[in-house]
Amino acid sequence: MSTRLKTSKQDVTTKVNDSKKKERRMGYLLVAPSLILILAIAIWPVMQSFYFSLFDYRLNDPTKSSIHLDYTLDLERYLNNQPFLVSALDQEIDDAPPEVQTQLQEMKAELTEFDKQLKAQDGVAGPYEEVDELLFNFEVPSEDLKFVEIDRSFGQEFDEEFASINEELNTLQDEGVLQQGDKLTGLSNALLKTVVESNFIGLDHYKNSLTEKRMWVSLMNTGVFTVISVGFELVLGMGIALLINKAFFGRGMVRAAILIPWAIPTAVSAKMWGFLYDGQNGIIAKFFADIGLIDQMSTLLTTPFGSMAAVILTDVWKTTPYMALLLLAGLQTIPGSLYEASSIDGASKWKQFTQITLPLLKSSILVALLFRTLDAFRVFDLIYVLTGGGPANATETISIFSYKVMFAQTNFGEGSALAVIVFICVAIISMIYIKFLGSDLLGDGAKK
Repeated sequence: MSTRLKTSKQDVTTKVNDSKKKERRMGYLLVAPSLILILAIAIWPVMQSFYFSLFDYRLNDPTKSSIHLDYTLDLERYLNNQPFLVSALDQEIDDAPPEVQTQLQEMKAELTEFDKQLKAQDGVAGPYEEVDELLFNFEVPSEDLKFVEIDRSFGQEFDEEFASINEELNTLQDEGVLQQGDKLTGLSNALLKTVVESNFIGLDHYKNSLTEKRMWVSLMNTGVFTVISVGFELVLGMGIALLINKAFFGRGMVRAAILIPWAIPTAVSAKMWGFLYDGQNGIIAKFFADIGLIDQMSTLLTTPFGSMAAVILTDVWKTTPYMALLLLAGLQTIPGSLYEASSIDGASKWKQFTQITLPLLKSSILVALLFRTLDAFRVFDLIYVLTGGGPANATETISIFSYKVMFAQTNFGEGSALAVIVFICVAIISMIYIKFLGSDLLGDGAKK
């Protein structure tokens, strides 16, 4: 009898385990589309930025305005200079002293030989003829047509030989034996920039960024702004959430009024507070100066400490309602019977807050802190409109720094590296929150 009972219990346990496994598989299948969407939307741009960061990619430099792993040759520049250099050498050979003629003939022979070798390169002959015809008709070839890939060894040899020819022509020019030396040296100088080397530089951008003082200063500014602003927002948001969670006359109007700062677009808020901080007519600047918080009205936007305090105050005013809204949603889920029972037991308001409200509000605090910390760390529009990162980069955050590098300097390679660094910092912040603040929640969920 006991053996049958054990067997039946094992069968029941096996069926339950199989059922749980099927539920997990079904859950994974349901979550899979969301994970794929997250990878496509969030991870792919980061991978693309990482790829760009491996190259010296600059829009302000024609030789680095595109990504190329192999050696390329600018046919437009080459055909605009090489034939004229050969023709100029012919003219110079006829009038040059005998001892110089041999040297110039050797240069011409080298130029002609390299031209033949260039046409023999795979995929070069066709574009060569097309670009030559377009230039003959005074037309401009497209970017895709004028740049052709060449063998790395040929490109290196090309550079060496043309550098040698350029050096010889400059020497002859200095000696005064050339009749049209300026023309010859000018054409040879132009040919030195014909071959475009690969702009792949690996992790050099990360090495340079991590050793650059300005990057670390911007990270420190970002950390100071994030910690102080989110700390104030949590305390003030908690107080506001507790206030509007109570039942009183006009509560709906108060809730709506509190959310107004958060509803105003960030750029508009920053511009508005810029007028309030103005050193001549700003109301807030005048008030702070009158009560002794600052020495003079212009301090708020012209000194490092004043400008950082100004952007923090603006951010606290703008986003505290958002924090209060998230915490209010958590307060609404706490049963009122818990407070009634604790008051009967003689618990004070402070004890109710520490023993009931905070523990049950932990998940809401985690979500609010996580969202606000990530938003504050990636802050851009508020500071860009209010201070532009000044004065003297005192309020320049890592996002503003990367924007200036990428768009103001059009250095897409280094800007992409900074964007990847921002992503890594955000990922670390998220993991820290989940590890230290959400471990209990995750543990409880796993047990259930």
